[in-house]
Amino acid sequence: MSDPTRDPAPAVTRALRVLELLEQSGGAPLTLSDLSRALGAAKSSTSNVCAVLEEGGMIRRVETGYRLGRRTAELGGAFAHQFNQIREFYGVVEADPVLREEVVQVGMLDGTSSLYLARHEGRAHRLGTPLGSRLLAVTTGVGLAMLSRLDDARVEEIIARTETPDIPPAEQVRTQIAETRERGWSIDPGHGFDGLWGVGVPLEPWRPSDPPLALGVALPAAEADEETLERLGRAAVGVAAQLTNPFLRPAD
Repeated sequence: MSDPTRDPAPAVTRALRVLELLEQSGGAPLTLSDLSRALGAAKSSTSNVCAVLEEGGMIRRVETGYRLGRRTAELGGAFAHQFNQIREFYGVVEADPVLREEVVQVGMLDGTSSLYLARHEGRAHRLGTPLGSRLLAVTTGVGLAMLSRLDDARVEEIIARTETPDIPPAEQVRTQIAETRERGWSIDPGHGFDGLWGVGVPLEPWRPSDPPLALGVALPAAEADEETLERLGRAAVGVAAQLTNPFLRPAD
């Protein structure tokens, strides 16, 4: 009988762990020593794994260690474009008279996090969250929008898994989700990033197997007056409606 605890492909497991470690490094290079120590493996074994990943473009060697390679971005783009909403996202936002001037993003619910998959740059200065970033869903406009479409039991599970002193209290999150359901869009008053507010609207899945997605608009806190938030929220609702499966849209 085979041992169920035995890793059937340890080299693959180590390769995946190397990619995960480089993702978590925030762009800082990791040395071979850093990686072998984190893997609990000999430097020679780690070097072999890195060599294969480097040859495949998944990582690249720099003067001070290793970083993620261009191939990871290509795979990330291919992953995002399997969702119809993201394929249509750029053209629909560019055509919208309100949102084309804003920073607009699409996030996916991944466990308890918002994973950012697409971004429209409507402003000269950088705002919002870099592509591929993860933020706790309960702290972002995009995340709150996605949570608003889940049943209460699932919401409570996510709140319980993320409840720490650094995030809004559970009751506040519940209130924000209830307001999102009633209003049609969420408002993040700078919990994701200091000085940056967000408005989020859930996107309808094109297929039952699609994960929860949402559209988010980022703006400086200084511009987040009630009138602006409503204007952006209504515009986001309109764009989200255009990103639904045309066969599921109600007839005019």
